[in-house]
Amino acid sequence: MKNYVSLLGLALTIALPHAAHAQTVTPPLVPDGLDVPAGNVAFLIGHGDGTQNYVCSPAKSIGQVAWTLFTPRATLFNDDRGQLTSHYFSPNPHEIATPVRATWEDSQDTSTVWAKGNATAVVDPNAVAWVLLEVVGKEAGPTGGATLFPTTFIQRVNTVGGLAPTTGCDTPADLGAKAFQPYTADYVFYKKN
Repeated sequence: MKNYVSLLGLALTIALPHAAHAQTVTPPLVPDGLDVPAGNVAFLIGHGDGTQNYVCSPAKSIGQVAWTLFTPRATLFNDDRGQLTSHYFSPNPHEIATPVRATWEDSQDTSTVWAKGNATAVVDPNAVAWVLLEVVGKEAGPTGGATLFPTTFIQRVNTVGGLAPTTGCDTPADLGAKAFQPYTADYVFYKKN
């Protein structure tokens, strides 16, 4: 019995700091307007690494063209570089009239959330904006996985890179050209308290 108690004590000593780390997510300081509403708490942070993908499309002015974001492609990792989620645009099956939404799919249980942007702030003029997104659709994975299911809001913060190029989409002859711009960002996931 004494050995069992000693082993249990050792196991808890090793496990508790790791478990406490996994449960503690400190929300970032954000510009006004990007705060998550009261009653929500941060429960997951992923460090995104990928590209913001643009296509040269017709602009609002006749005969003009401009880079248009058609999807991000990023993988989110934890602090130990373990893969957490994939991030991209996809149709939200819970909204009929909306073509696509920002999407996060858990890498283990494939639970998925779709979110709409509520607010943006340019923190670094050389990087994509910081964004507050509100979840507008969610699904458990096919075997009942629900890691992302409780998500209510997501913040994209600490962005580096990802802006559309300044050249390559200058005339109608460039229509259809694509550019894949590297970026990194932190994504903070919130759920109801």
